[in-house]
Amino acid sequence: MPRPRRALHPGAWWLWALALGTAATRTTNPLLLALLITVSGYVVAVRRPHTPWARSYGAFVKLAAAVLVLRLAFAIVLGSPIPGTHILFTLPEVPLPDWAQGIRLGGRVTAEGLAFALYDALRLAALLICVGAANALASPSRLLKSLPGALYELGVAVVVALTFAPHLIADVRRLRAARRLRGRPDKGVRGLVQVGLPVLEGALERSVSLAAAMDARGYGRTAEVPTAVRRTTAALTLGGLLGVCAGTYGLLTAAGGSYGLPVLLAGLASALAGLWLGGRRSVRTRYRPDPWDARAWLVSASGAAVAALLILAGSLAPGSLDPGVVPLEPPTLPLWPAAAVLLGLLPAFVTPAPEAARDPRKEPTT
Repeated sequence: MPRPRRALHPGAWWLWALALGTAATRTTNPLLLALLITVSGYVVAVRRPHTPWARSYGAFVKLAAAVLVLRLAFAIVLGSPIPGTHILFTLPEVPLPDWAQGIRLGGRVTAEGLAFALYDALRLAALLICVGAANALASPSRLLKSLPGALYELGVAVVVALTFAPHLIADVRRLRAARRLRGRPDKGVRGLVQVGLPVLEGALERSVSLAAAMDARGYGRTAEVPTAVRRTTAALTLGGLLGVCAGTYGLLTAAGGSYGLPVLLAGLASALAGLWLGGRRSVRTRYRPDPWDARAWLVSASGAAVAALLILAGSLAPGSLDPGVVPLEPPTLPLWPAAAVLLGLLPAFVTPAPEAARDPRKEPTT
C-alpha cells in the first residue's frame, strides 16, 4: 500500500487565510469581496478534513451573515452619515433631546446609506469567513506543536481558545440530536435554554479536566537561564515588536515609504532573535514535527500574493477597489485584481485531499 501523504503544515493554512483577510480589508468592492468569500469557501469545501473541529466553518458563515443583517438593520433604524437623494422609504422618526445630536431613530432611508452599510458589513463578513476557513483547515493541536518554545505558554492559551468554538458546536449538535430522539423540542427559546445549560456545564467540566491533565503533564515548567540572557531576550523581543509596528506604519503611510521597509526588516530580525533566545526557557521536545515543505511555501505564497496585489491595486487604482456611493453607481469588477484573488485557489490543487471519513457501522473483516 502506498504511504499516504502528510497533511499540510497548519501554519501555512493560517498564513493563507490571514493574507486573504488582509486583502479583504483593502477593498469595499462587493464583487471582489464575494470573490474572496467564494475562493476561501471552495478551498474549504475540497480540503476540509473530516474532524469535529472542521465543522466550525458553518458557524463562522452564520456569524458573518448575522453581522451583515445587523449592520443593515442599524443603518435603517439609526440612519447613516452618508447623504443621499434616492429615498427608498421613510420610517416614523422619534424626536431626541438636544444632547443626542447626530443620532436619530427612524426617518428617511436612502439607497446610498444602505449601499455604504452593505459594503462595510461585507468587508467584515469576508474577514470572519477567512478566519473560519483557517479554523476549519488547520488542526489546533498540530499548530500548538509548531510554535516556537518562547511562545509555548501563549500558544497553549490561544489554541485552547480556538478549540472552544468547535467543541461548543459539537456539543450543541449532539444535545439537539438527543432531544429530537426523545421527542423534545430543540428549537425556539425553550429549546435554546434547555440545550444551553448542559452545554455550559460540559464546557466547565472540560476546562477543569483540561487543567488537571495539563498540570499532571508538567505544563508551565521552565528551565533556569542567566539573568543577562533574560534581559537580552526581553529587550530584543520588545524592540523587535516596536520596530515591526513602526515599519508597518511607515509602509502604510506615504511619508514613511523610505524608512518603513528597513525598520520592518530590522524589527523582524530582532523579534526572531528574541524568540530564539526565549526558547531556551522551554524544556520540551517535539514528537514527529510537521515539516515546512514546498507545498507550505506555495500555499503561503498564494495568500501573500493576493494580499500584496490588492494592496498594490489600492495604490494604483483606488477607485476600482472602493466604489463610490455618492453619487450612487453600480460596482464594476476590475480584471487584474480579480485575477489576483483567483491565485488564492492554488491550495485546492497543490495540497493532498483529506482522508475519507470512516463509517463506524462497518466492522473490520478478516
